[in-house]
Amino acid sequence: MMLQKPPVAKPADYKSALKPVWCPGCGDFGVVAALTRAFHHMKLAKEDIAIISGIGCSGRLPAYLDVYGLHGLHGRALPVAQGLKIARPELTVIAAGGDGDMYSIGTNHFIHACRRNVDITVIIMDNRIYGMTKGQPSPTTEPDVPTAMQPDGTGLPPLNGMLLALAASASFVARGFTGDPNGLAGMIEEAIRHPGFAVLEVLSPCATFRPEQSEWKRQVERDVLTPAATLAEAMQQVMQAPELSTGIVWRQQRPAEPAMEQAPARDGLIAEIHAGFRA
Repeated sequence: MMLQKPPVAKPADYKSALKPVWCPGCGDFGVVAALTRAFHHMKLAKEDIAIISGIGCSGRLPAYLDVYGLHGLHGRALPVAQGLKIARPELTVIAAGGDGDMYSIGTNHFIHACRRNVDITVIIMDNRIYGMTKGQPSPTTEPDVPTAMQPDGTGLPPLNGMLLALAASASFVARGFTGDPNGLAGMIEEAIRHPGFAVLEVLSPCATFRPEQSEWKRQVERDVLTPAATLAEAMQQVMQAPELSTGIVWRQQRPAEPAMEQAPARDGLIAEIHAGFRA
């Protein structure tokens, strides 16, 4: 008797039974919608997907999806995601974090993950504020934005995450917008299919601490960024394009860090290590 293939999961099937506790109007709802649409279009089995996150509003993402997930430590999603992919290369591994998680406490991990080029996708939900911890300025907050901690603004230039990713040798760099879940789903699919480290920065408005970002749905210029022929051209595009622009700016085919090879068994190795410590 021929076995029937299980039906392809619908977008809603990838959601868990937990209801998000994000504020009404939070852009992160759009990330969930885009991810589930991308998974459906790619016909991915739920057991073949793993979402790894850090801390912050975006860190809750794994709980709202019915796939494997880990809600880890602040800024540490990338080393966990890379280790998982190297050990289990058959999995689709996605790291998720916010602008604080990836561009502040996790910056060193981000830079070196770009260099290593492990075949994972990182989704950075950029709302230019620390939302879960009550509105402190983040690395991407504009210099003149008042906050409770710094009423006159930081006076500091915001970090350009896409430029950092390009300089650190990420092999895929793009920016999307949660107000365009279909377009974002397409970008996520391209990022997942890219054979290497894919950086997808997502403009994700914070309705509570940055209510003015509700205007982004009228201000975002879609598909302005286009794949560049050289790294220098990609960097120039990012620096010269409108601040709220989306698109894929860089694709590079270069070897990804290989999966972990099965090491040959060594009898007594643990005993040798213990003996070395005792010596």
